Amino acid sequence: MLLIPAIDIKEGKCVRLRQGDMNDTTVYHDDPVSVARRWVEAGAQRLHIVDLDGAVAGEPVNADLVHRIAEQYPELPIQIGGGIRDEDAVEAYLEAGVQYVILGTKAVNEPHFVSDLCVEFPSHIIVGLDAKEGKLAVNGWSKLSKHNLIDLAQQFENDGVEAILHTDIARDGMLSGINTTALKQLAEAITIPVIAAGGLSTLKDLEAICEIADSGVAGVITGRAIYEGTLDFAEGLKLVNEYS
Repeated sequence: MLLIPAIDIKEGKCVRLRQGDMNDTTVYHDDPVSVARRWVEAGAQRLHIVDLDGAVAGEPVNADLVHRIAEQYPELPIQIGGGIRDEDAVEAYLEAGVQYVILGTKAVNEPHFVSDLCVEFPSHIIVGLDAKEGKLAVNGWSKLSKHNLIDLAQQFENDGVEAILHTDIARDGMLSGINTTALKQLAEAITIPVIAAGGLSTLKDLEAICEIADSGVAGVITGRAIYEGTLDFAEGLKLVNEYS
């Protein structure tokens, strides 16, 4: 299982939000490229990058920073989300060296877009399904849809996506622990990997996720916990390696 550091970019800076609220922002560093170097040197095997401005704008806004990180670490798998709504954006990121592109709003609103991209860019497409109070959220988490989480995940699996990234918005950035019950239910309903996000706080939280890894949970994203020190990244890596 992977422990994946998150680098959320807003106005060119590394930040974290609380519950996806763009107005509730904590700035951790002015240079996301330096932050990437920190986690790579600490042993990260993948990076999770989100263009928060892009998620709201509906198109990449901080792509240059993402490209710089990909260029510096060509051997490191990077997954990027935020504002990816057309084929050109996907192609530009992949050509820059990004390994995985995460589709969110466009995937939920226009599922056929996912199947088309899986044919065009096989093994590079991840779909992010972000839930709040049991409903899927879109448009930078500013709107809730009526789609069922598991039904859509199964549909995207059939379309050929590489993995499902599941975020519990109510817990994201809150350091309140991950909803392992819902996570396990999703992972057992599909055969492709599930990556968890939202709420990871402590080593105990991480251990709870590791214990359900066999259900299909392939990784977990950590953001505020490693920036504020409630989770030591080195200790977290050691723990997930014990379960691998």
